[in-house]
Amino acid sequence: MTIRVGVYGATGYTGLELIAILARHPEVELRFATSENSAGTSLRQSHPAAPDIPLVTSDEAPLGEVDAVFLCLPHTASAKKAAEALAQGVRVIDLSADLRLKTAADYEHWYKTPHAAPEILPVPYGLPELGREALRGAKAIANPGCYPTATLLGLVPLARKGLILPGTPIIVDAKSGVSGAGRTAKQYLLFAEITGNFYPYSIGRVHRHLSEMEQTLAEEGIEKGRLIFSPHLLPVDRGILNTMYVQVSDIPAAQQAIRDAYAGEPLVAALPGGEMATLAHVVRTPRAAISTTPGAGSTLIIVSVIDNLLKGASSQAVQNFNLMWNLPETSGLL
Repeated sequence: MTIRVGVYGATGYTGLELIAILARHPEVELRFATSENSAGTSLRQSHPAAPDIPLVTSDEAPLGEVDAVFLCLPHTASAKKAAEALAQGVRVIDLSADLRLKTAADYEHWYKTPHAAPEILPVPYGLPELGREALRGAKAIANPGCYPTATLLGLVPLARKGLILPGTPIIVDAKSGVSGAGRTAKQYLLFAEITGNFYPYSIGRVHRHLSEMEQTLAEEGIEKGRLIFSPHLLPVDRGILNTMYVQVSDIPAAQQAIRDAYAGEPLVAALPGGEMATLAHVVRTPRAAISTTPGAGSTLIIVSVIDNLLKGASSQAVQNFNLMWNLPETSGLL
């Protein structure tokens, strides 16, 4: 089987990583790649290690010549293109936030703008290890955010077993490399500004990723409002490390629940007792790693790590694409 695909937004970090994966995918033929600012040049001119692929604008992209598209576009821009593709029978994997929330009202609350295509909501949420059956054969998939991927992989197995104590806060102390802020030039991301520094941002229930984390946890019986999410910017290029503090009814049972959830999973590893999950376990790979440590009293400390550009974005998008087309799930990834 050869599946013809296009990539919108190819020159950002996630687009570059995605095209590198698709270039080695045995079932994929890349038909086009778009960039509004670099159209008329080659992708290689945007990044020296990228394939020599001509770039076109979104309006010039031959949407009718592909079977599926990946949308690496900003939120608000992605929903319109997703609706256009679906109307032409083209399947969609959206890496933006536009399709992650189930209702247009929730989207408008968190993103402060009306949803551009509410008629296509809801679509399946693409975290394969937590719900792959909903992704098989799907016409559209919402690729999760990077922070939610790391968070939910650690928390959902406990929620499903009813092991999180009712009414207790769930603390997520999250750290991300600077590539999570995108490729657009910003002063606070300059080398001289970030190196040797480390700081929190968007704390206090304002980070937009909180919405999709609480949406998913609510589906597992954890009411909204209990998640305390504090993201930080690390002076490294990539990777996410979440340290989570959860009150559980039975610590050994909670540790076993995480081991059981990922037993046999090719891309998520529950580490043995005594081994701490670190960025080195996952950076530049499509994998996640999770470690668990008993804390004081009923506290379980969970550390969940991913590469924000891969399992947090591009490789997970390809994992979802593989499920969408009933291909081997790790095709192009391992």
